[in-house]
Amino acid sequence: MYMREYFCGQYFKCQSDAKSLAVIPAVHAGSGQKSYSIQIITGNGAWNADFPCGEMNKSGEILTVGESSFSKSGARISVKTPEVWAEGELFWGRLEPPKYDIMGPFCFVPFMECRHSVYSMKHSVNGKVSVNGEEFIFEDGTGYIEGDRGRSFPKKYLWTQYCFDRGSVMLSAADIPLLGRSFTGVIGFVLLDGKEYRIATYLGARLIKLGSREISVLQGDRYLAVKMPEAAPGELRAPCRGKMSRTVRENLLCSVYYCFRKGGETLFEAQAQNASFEYEYPR
Repeated sequence: MYMREYFCGQYFKCQSDAKSLAVIPAVHAGSGQKSYSIQIITGNGAWNADFPCGEMNKSGEILTVGESSFSKSGARISVKTPEVWAEGELFWGRLEPPKYDIMGPFCFVPFMECRHSVYSMKHSVNGKVSVNGEEFIFEDGTGYIEGDRGRSFPKKYLWTQYCFDRGSVMLSAADIPLLGRSFTGVIGFVLLDGKEYRIATYLGARLIKLGSREISVLQGDRYLAVKMPEAAPGELRAPCRGKMSRTVRENLLCSVYYCFRKGGETLFEAQAQNASFEYEYPR
């Protein structure tokens, strides 16, 4: 019986002033096999727990993988393997989704290699999770939720995200194969004082600079620049033709410079110390 190659995962990030924690439940199918996993990422490392077919269930808005569960209101984490022991509970405040699909009109294009979603640009987080003895306590922390689905992660891409007092920012650039050709697509947003500034190729955004640790984009009178100094990235598993067989580089907790201007006026500028940055672009 033929089984198509695919993956689908959700990325739950929790951020405090000093620590960050990300949890990624996913389903993946490749080479005729289907399985589930939960990746747990901290500023000190990343761990993966695999679950065989049958240990995942979706009932309404609740996703259960093994003994862990995820929903629009929070997450119950219970992962016990020789490599990682994670236990705890987290509660989300009101989610703040973007005004419309982050992919814009590309959400209607069939056969795309990877589709990206943003479920909440920023929300509050409360709760506690212990990961291999290290406690992550969130008291009015901030959260961010996104997801990916398709066959494979892009061959080359860059992604960054950061929550701050006045809002949140996310920016991604990726090599997108389509109809036998490829192009570099950009999607992102700056949420500032309750207003969403969307930046995307389908809105006319063009790349000014793109490298392994920096990107700058111009869209009309909007300009967004991001740069990460030299850092030691952690390793994260990623899908390739459905199977979680690829390793990518991510810094969950690192220093990143952001500058957002509109009409020549700087609306947001920060040297964040607890931002996230993932890159697969050559130097």
